[in-house]
Amino acid sequence: MAKVNLDALIQREDFTVDGGAGAQNLADKLKVSELVKGESFFYSSLRKPDFQRETSDWDKGKISSFIKSFIEGDLIPSIILWQAGQYTFVIDGAHRLSALIAWVNGDYGDGFISQSFFNHEIDSEQRRVADQTRRHVDREVGSYSSFMNAIKDPDNANPSILAIANKLGFLSLQLQWVTGSAEKAESSFFTINQKATPISDTEISLLKARKKPYAMASRAILRSGAGHKYWDSFDPVTQSEVEKLAKEINDNLFTPEMKTPVKTLDLPLAGKGYSSRTLPLIFDLVRLSNNVSEKEVSEDTDGKETIQYLKNVNKVIRRFTTTHPSSLGLHPAVYFYSEKGRYQPTAFMAWIEIVKDFERKGFFNKFTDMRERLEAALIEYKYFTNQVTLKYGSGLKGYLQLRDVYDKMIELVADEVDVANIGGQLKNNFSYLNVEYRGDQPQSKDFNENTKSEVFLKSALQSANKCRICNGYIHVKSISIDHVDRKEDGGIGVADNGQITHPYCNTTYKN
Repeated sequence: MAKVNLDALIQREDFTVDGGAGAQNLADKLKVSELVKGESFFYSSLRKPDFQRETSDWDKGKISSFIKSFIEGDLIPSIILWQAGQYTFVIDGAHRLSALIAWVNGDYGDGFISQSFFNHEIDSEQRRVADQTRRHVDREVGSYSSFMNAIKDPDNANPSILAIANKLGFLSLQLQWVTGSAEKAESSFFTINQKATPISDTEISLLKARKKPYAMASRAILRSGAGHKYWDSFDPVTQSEVEKLAKEINDNLFTPEMKTPVKTLDLPLAGKGYSSRTLPLIFDLVRLSNNVSEKEVSEDTDGKETIQYLKNVNKVIRRFTTTHPSSLGLHPAVYFYSEKGRYQPTAFMAWIEIVKDFERKGFFNKFTDMRERLEAALIEYKYFTNQVTLKYGSGLKGYLQLRDVYDKMIELVADEVDVANIGGQLKNNFSYLNVEYRGDQPQSKDFNENTKSEVFLKSALQSANKCRICNGYIHVKSISIDHVDRKEDGGIGVADNGQITHPYCNTTYKN
């Protein structure tokens, strides 16, 4: 089930502030009315540490169930806080607090708090999930505004609504406080969060490297330069450059929006921009584009390294897509999606390495020469990608093994081995590959979503546009219009003298 993005509802703040909670008189309970924006001193002071992961792990059912549990007085674990200076930091319980904040403010990722946080650039998937959640909560629990209206006009209120509304005045959450330094509070955060709902390896890496350029670049790309500004210590010009590059990369990765079943070849380069796999994909992309694993990375104090990391990512993405002169225009349906229309991050990572290798070897023209035959092989043996992923794992776990399979495929195509014989040759080199097995087949008489996508893709690719220079598949985001008779040879800009090509084929290979 789709997860609800509540990340905007509690602001982030740098954890390294002066002071810490001592023996002062701190509240032990929190009423829901204290979470209304603009009406509560407590909500105004509430913050998440800047290393806190995104508050986007709960679906509509879990949010609704929690709000209902609160209203019904069920036992709810204490919210653990740490007070420092003017701020109250959430050490544990950010999702619980955010669910109640969403309810009392009517903001499930698309309201006035979220709109401001995301610079009014909330994608349609996040809005759709937010609307579904609001309607689900209203149906299962009731909106907070309906209870407030009952209090304001009890004579005309529904008795059951009024009864719950009257209870809200004395229902509260239990609070516990961490006392001591920022170091102690941070240690408490990691201890608690790894014991309760474990933090993924990607999140751990991001949180602990939050001031390093690859982490800041990843965060910026994830939210298209909006959301919490991990880079706000940089000067305004640098901040603007970070946000500009991040937005360009995000747009090139995730537009147009991914919808299923697949009914168009106009697919995004990197799948859905709003899913549990998005953050790991971006984080891996940034590290691979910058060879992060090969060197020690220091914290970025002025933003120069973060900008360079973003530029390096942009260079890779421009090779894959866009109309930049260097663009190979790799068609996502051929290179990065399964025959059933499922996005394959392992293939994406493998091709990052392959394209980097092409760059080192000066192999782009040779790739262009063989591109038509290579793409025919990629389509014919798409199911091998799934087999590699099943054996070694998705993403970074199996991308090097998949790269090896693709490298061998490229070698066989270069040696002009027939496409029909490539599968057997690959099997000889990678014994675990099964040429006959193409995945389990559905038994139902009805077409499922995957089968519908497969039917469309098979038909659409048969009649898809191709580059008139290399005869490789051409994607709508990477079209260049080329003169058949070159301008220097007297060719003019009329339709009969034009042809569609990949940008690289037009600007470099042809010349």
